[in-house]
Amino acid sequence: MSYFGWKPYVPVAKRRARAEREMKKLAKQGRQIEPVVIDGRKIARTFWGEAWCNHLEQYSDYANRLPRGRTYVRNGSVCHLSMGEGKIEAVVSGSELYQVAIEIRPLPATKWKRLRDQCTGQIGSLLELLQGRFSDQVMQVVTDRDQGLFPSPREIHMQCSCPDWAGLCKHLAAVLYGVGARLDQQPELLFRLRGVDHQQLITADLDPTRVAEGTGKGRRLATEDLSGLFGIDIEDEPTPAPRKPRATKKKAAPKAPTGTAEPPFTPTGAAIAELRERLELNKSQFARLVGVSPPTITNWERRAGALDLHPDHLKSLRRVSTLSERQAAARLARASR
Repeated sequence: MSYFGWKPYVPVAKRRARAEREMKKLAKQGRQIEPVVIDGRKIARTFWGEAWCNHLEQYSDYANRLPRGRTYVRNGSVCHLSMGEGKIEAVVSGSELYQVAIEIRPLPATKWKRLRDQCTGQIGSLLELLQGRFSDQVMQVVTDRDQGLFPSPREIHMQCSCPDWAGLCKHLAAVLYGVGARLDQQPELLFRLRGVDHQQLITADLDPTRVAEGTGKGRRLATEDLSGLFGIDIEDEPTPAPRKPRATKKKAAPKAPTGTAEPPFTPTGAAIAELRERLELNKSQFARLVGVSPPTITNWERRAGALDLHPDHLKSLRRVSTLSERQAAARLARASR
């Protein structure tokens, strides 16, 4: 024990090994462990994750203290982070394992109504909302420092079991950055954290007839956005197929011999990452399609060689590998209803 009650410094590698052992024990006890895994130095890469981090860094209360948590979250010290309605629970590896609890007040009803009114008619599908694909005006509304979705310091109450008496210790700072990384994978958790229904931001009262009668851009809204909203494939008006010349027996293509079908999807880390990118899904969305957790997808993609997966997971992956980008988006929309 060192002066002032502080424990001696423990090297990162030793802390990480000890934390892994403790997390395995908790997992055996039935607790779902959700570590924060950062690839590279960039903590957040998507609109929602970056917006969370940028918002917190605007406040002078946090600006000087948040940097202490960057190293911790980058080196894997946030062993577990879960988010629910109005609360964040985490375990951070330091000189020992510290328990972190963060409470966030729900978004006031008046503020949520104002935000919904300002976004009316501007977000056409769940996919657009979760991927942050909307106009600059909507971005300004949801990220507004005082009237947007993100909490201010006075709406955040934090506790850490470490001996640091500071209001924002490095373990709490690491968890706050970890939330930004988690929103990269599961942006819908921000709305759950603030106690609001993100579906209410989507323009569910679009008139298909009115939209379809508009310009070419409006036509895309009628087909693509409504497909995402209602979870069905809405196709463009059928156009007469060009008549094919009658083929003679000589020109007829020979039938493929039995047993020459396209080989099934072989699960490797690279193949799974390539499939996810082809479908233009983040890890959270892809995990929902497959039926596993986002950290599982991260672990799969980081591994080399063929993966030995549970038969149900393999079956689900092969089913997802046959989908198009549009079909995948429609399935996600159905699952979120």
